[in-house]
Amino acid sequence: MDEKTTEGRPGVTSSHEVFGAPCWISLMTGDQEAAQSFYGAVLGWQFRRAARLGDEFSLALLDGTPIASIGALAPALQMPVAWTPYFAVADVDETAARIRERSATVAVGPLRFPVGRGALAADRDGAVFGIWEGQLISDWQTWRKKAPAWLRLRTRNAFEAAIFYGEVLDWAAADRPGCCEVDYEGDEVVLRQRGQVLARLSSGAVDTTPDPLIQPRWHVYFPVADVEETIEAAQLNGGSVLGQGPASYGVEATLRDPNGALFTVTSQPAND
Repeated sequence: MDEKTTEGRPGVTSSHEVFGAPCWISLMTGDQEAAQSFYGAVLGWQFRRAARLGDEFSLALLDGTPIASIGALAPALQMPVAWTPYFAVADVDETAARIRERSATVAVGPLRFPVGRGALAADRDGAVFGIWEGQLISDWQTWRKKAPAWLRLRTRNAFEAAIFYGEVLDWAAADRPGCCEVDYEGDEVVLRQRGQVLARLSSGAVDTTPDPLIQPRWHVYFPVADVEETIEAAQLNGGSVLGQGPASYGVEATLRDPNGALFTVTSQPAND
């Protein structure tokens, strides 16, 4: 099926309908089975084959809701083991060109998948993100309503980053109905669509530090019922804790899975 023919079909969302919005999260890892075992034990996910993406991917679900995909890392791609957010775009080639024009990097792709085309990029500070054109893995409105995750970009300067991503992803494009809105709240940039929070951008990252918590990075947050219990489960299953403590909105902890991927568990619901 051509990825451009999905728009308007019941239960199917096209990247053209939610351009600029974060539309999916994916983990590329060196040991897919070990990753499934870890996240199943720690976050309660179930897994099935992600036929829409290909045999190398599995789909993570929580109570039947698609959460993310986990893919087997191909050694030839030389990609880091990491959680990566993907943003919906109308044209992956045009977006890749915009990224390069602004002195950032398109590291992998665009590549073709059964239902679309994607690419991995890094912004000017080195934070890795993906872009996706075509049929989305899950109905976007349902995915966002249940809000299985939220995103924060820790970057050197949130306002400069907002300009970069705004130009690349058409944020705040007045001539395009339904585009993402950018608000400034103190030292933070908040990305919304129709009032719903999609991501936050925060200043203060340092690109020369070895500390992964303050390097420029897109952080993926998973809301959990009990942060302490989740920490214990992670440690029992081979994970480690990089940092934990109170936050302005509750409690959070940044964890590393046994393969090296970082993620954060939080008591904050995704839509707050």
